[in-house]
Amino acid sequence: MLETWNYRQDVRDDTDALVDLEVEALDGEIGTIVEESFETDSSHLVVDTGFWIFGTKRLIPAGAVDRVDLIDNKVYINMTKEQVKNSPEYNPPESDYPGEDHYQPYVEYYSGFPWT
Repeated sequence: MLETWNYRQDVRDDTDALVDLEVEALDGEIGTIVEESFETDSSHLVVDTGFWIFGTKRLIPAGAVDRVDLIDNKVYINMTKEQVKNSPEYNPPESDYPGEDHYQPYVEYYSGFPWT
């Protein structure tokens, strides 16, 4: 399951900033990256979905990232728009050290994906 929360080595260079890049699902654009985390075993993107899902944000695990295209300013993920829409809404932690309970909805939702 740790693959879910880590980038593949061939996907990104640690020096590449991904904030403000567009995110493309398997079947279309889903939004813009507004936050990112590179922490080992908990790397993820936070995507602002804009109008598409009523202005909510979604947490996308690093393992879902298929490739990063810095020329087109896009991050491609191995998820459909429907899968993103059905994922838990992102709620930022209230402290710098949130407990495991905070991340449990994301861990549960993403545990069955093929890249886990």
